Amino acid sequence: METATALQFLLLPAGALGVAALARWRGWSAPLLLVVAGLAASYVPGVPDYSLDPHIVLVVFLPPMLYSAALDSSYLRLRDAARPVGLLAVGLVLATTVVVGFVVHAIVPDLPLAAAFALGAIVAPPDAVSAVAIGRRLGLPRRALTILVGESLFNDATALTAYRVAVGAVTGAAAGLLDIGGQFLLAAGLGVVIGLAIAYLSGFVLRRLGDALIANGVSLLVPYAAYLAAEAVHASGVIAVVIVGIYLGHELSRTTYGTRLLSDAVWKVADLVLESIVFALIGLQLRPIIAGLDGQRPGELATYALVLFLLVVLVRFVWVPASACLPRMLSKRVRAREPKTPSWQNMVLTSWAGMRGVVSLAAAFALPEHFPQRNLLLFLTFAVVVGTLIVHGLSFPWLIRRMGVSTARERYGDDLAEAGAQQAAAAAALARLEELTSDGVLDVHEEVVDQLRTRSERRAMHAWERLGGGTGPEGEETPAALYRRLRREMLAAEREVFVRLRDERRIDDEVLHRVMQELDFEEATLERS
Repeated sequence: METATALQFLLLPAGALGVAALARWRGWSAPLLLVVAGLAASYVPGVPDYSLDPHIVLVVFLPPMLYSAALDSSYLRLRDAARPVGLLAVGLVLATTVVVGFVVHAIVPDLPLAAAFALGAIVAPPDAVSAVAIGRRLGLPRRALTILVGESLFNDATALTAYRVAVGAVTGAAAGLLDIGGQFLLAAGLGVVIGLAIAYLSGFVLRRLGDALIANGVSLLVPYAAYLAAEAVHASGVIAVVIVGIYLGHELSRTTYGTRLLSDAVWKVADLVLESIVFALIGLQLRPIIAGLDGQRPGELATYALVLFLLVVLVRFVWVPASACLPRMLSKRVRAREPKTPSWQNMVLTSWAGMRGVVSLAAAFALPEHFPQRNLLLFLTFAVVVGTLIVHGLSFPWLIRRMGVSTARERYGDDLAEAGAQQAAAAAALARLEELTSDGVLDVHEEVVDQLRTRSERRAMHAWERLGGGTGPEGEETPAALYRRLRREMLAAEREVFVRLRDERRIDDEVLHRVMQELDFEEATLERS
């Protein structure tokens, strides 16, 4: 019996990874294929029931997935896009909750308004994992990607807070509106404070850990520590995790090269495994959800599902252009801060990137057993999640191509900025080399100095072209060891220049990540030698 249970436990991740491997091999959307495969597998005889435990999703899956997305984001770009991100992550979530609540309350008989608001909060937050992956692959502009990432990082906190309020109103545990607003601000504020505290502590530790394996082992615990610490004092665990991830992602350039190289691989693997399991789980929920709908007429269910799907799509299509244009029309300060109006193509693409995900399903499954029409709300949530993943997921790549958006200018700007940064970094490295060899002690190894100087100059030249420990027998340092030591000093000088230029906003975080990876690979090669 224990062996059979263990095999069932392994069947889900193994099958999910197999489907994800097929999707990557064929160049298909992995989330979409995983959901479809889960839907089909839920009706295959012998496939065990995998019920979605909301506590496992919110505690085990959500923190590392949020942390990884935050780690890979840009603090500086998110800060620049704070207004549109806030209008989507807070304003759109609340607007969707209210609109869905009133409409569903009007069309579904005997469903209390508070329960309808709970459904609105459940389906309000989009999960931009698949949209961002498609957008990056097909060249969605950087600002649009930043807004989608920022929205997906913070909207869960807004939606879960609204969800708790609505559920509390149904169960009789709700407070007054002012109390609700105060509780939300308190939970968000405490989440930020706890996130910053854990971020500073984690950053202090990670910068001083020379062992890359230990450092990344510690980083795997950080999102759970932030989430559980915040939830223990009734703060927002989601906000705490996001704050930690954004801070450590910004500070990652100040850790060791081994920590950075391993971190990139560790979190890519973690993302692949967790996202594969999560999207497969979404599809596998169809059979248990349908089983709980005895007595419901199929035509009525289809009508409710279609209305809800169209509603969440329509609200987003109205809100995105309104939130992009109205503040500019009403505020001179906004126009001064953001002189360039978002293109209509970007607004259409952002409006269409409203795929829902596992947080919506987890919230629906967390509804109390005796919640009014709980099985119907589960079905409607499932219909919206799967509907948006399939409809938006299938059409989003076509829409990006149809809109004709191009990142050629961004890429050229990045290459130009990188070339200038490489030139400055090479100058700093050569200055450091001259400083180390100016006393004349190393004249006997002049060929090593020439090699180092040539290598640094070649790196800078390559960037412009893109636009178009041993000892000798007497204990002395050998030329090879000297070369490695001096080159490591030069690499450190180059890194300082790149980080400073990023902090001065002269290069983007993507450029920093690219050049730091090149330097890290070179240092790893030196260490191996």
